[in-house]
Amino acid sequence: MVGPPISLPAKWEQFLKNLADDHDIDLNAVLSQLCEWAFSDPESKEQFRIWLDEAYHAEEDAEEESRAAGEEAGEEEEVIEEESEEESHEHRD
Repeated sequence: MVGPPISLPAKWEQFLKNLADDHDIDLNAVLSQLCEWAFSDPESKEQFRIWLDEAYHAEEDAEEESRAAGEEAGEEEEVIEEESEEESHEHRD
């Protein structure tokens, strides 16, 4: 089974390769065991999800924020138009 290609930061790649060499296993086995250890319980998985969402904003959150910003801009434009119309009515009176 071939997994997805990944790129490790240089400082961690060398460290993990050394561990693999020390234990006479390949790097994929070390990464697999690392993930197994890190995510072996539901609480750890949820903590990681929360951290990832906060650090990199989930796509849904980013879309929602973008949509909310667009709605706010539209509401501000409506308020400005209403105020402008009110001022023009006041000048006519």
